[in-house]
Amino acid sequence: MDTHSAQTAHSMARGLGWFSIGLGLAEVLAPRALTRSLGMEGNEQLMQAYGLREIATGIGILSSDQPAPWIWGRVGGDALDMATLAAGLQPDNPKKDNVEMALAVDPPPLKWSDLNYVF
Repeated sequence: MDTHSAQTAHSMARGLGWFSIGLGLAEVLAPRALTRSLGMEGNEQLMQAYGLREIATGIGILSSDQPAPWIWGRVGGDALDMATLAAGLQPDNPKKDNVEMALAVDPPPLKWSDLNYVF
């Protein structure tokens, strides 16, 4: 990897690390608001656990000289997030549109960023 590519990869990893910490803080500090906006009330503790995972992954990415394993952890976490969100796609969920938006807008760009760094 040339110097420019290495700097770009390092910047991308740092951005993912900070994003993970920010998302994790939102999930830990406002789980009720997030679950309510998705029509998935009752999953507040799960949301907080996912938030702790995001924070730990973000810290790992930021503190490691070789963040690829932490980014793989992030990819696995994103898959878990998508599986959990899929449960909110039930026809009787009045916030189903929000779940669809979360699945369509948020995870795919992050996954590409995660995977582009790892490969």
